[in-house]
Amino acid sequence: MEEAGAMPHRRTVGDVMTEDVVTFRTHTPFNEVVALLDANDIAAAPVVDDDGAPVGVVSASDVLRHETGMPDPQGQDGDEEHVWGKARARTAGALMSSPVFTARAHWTIPRAARELRRRHVKQLPVVGDDGLLAGIVSRSDLLDIFVRSDVEIRGEIEQDVLDGILRLEEGAVAVEVQDGTVTLRGHVPEPRLIPVVVGLCQGVEGVVAVDARLAVVS
Repeated sequence: MEEAGAMPHRRTVGDVMTEDVVTFRTHTPFNEVVALLDANDIAAAPVVDDDGAPVGVVSASDVLRHETGMPDPQGQDGDEEHVWGKARARTAGALMSSPVFTARAHWTIPRAARELRRRHVKQLPVVGDDGLLAGIVSRSDLLDIFVRSDVEIRGEIEQDVLDGILRLEEGAVAVEVQDGTVTLRGHVPEPRLIPVVVGLCQGVEGVVAVDARLAVVS
């Protein structure tokens, strides 16, 4: 339980990222790249230098370009030499996409989601302050945060919000959660607490909407 007055813990990239990351070196042969992606059932993996800093990412689409012998399966990527070079690549270094876009472990989940969308990528290598690879975070990692069970959401609201932060009398507010929609029924001691309760509940990860049916009882 949170200490009185403390906000519920907002999960970060560091909380959801995968730390045991499959990586390639620039000299990793193409056949090994394909084998490792397939064996680990992953869509992409970072390429790191001798120090462990990410320098690029190899994805399944890069492999597909190579296998078709074209910049993309429909041949729509243009005919620039570096694009056609990917189709002829024999190593991870020639196949990879670079520069690599990275995330930090302290980033919030929404920030990471915005960066994935802005960069049009499905995963981001996570680096530490030293620039070295610390993990990788994917779209599915971020989505898992928002696909929480109704029981988990209700528990966090009851324990962290109503009790831990607001210190409301036990049983004063009943919480129901259905498909992420929270319904609050009961009473609070002051009118100003109603928007506070609603705001705190809206801030709980996984909450879709809040229906506050609260009365004021002095």
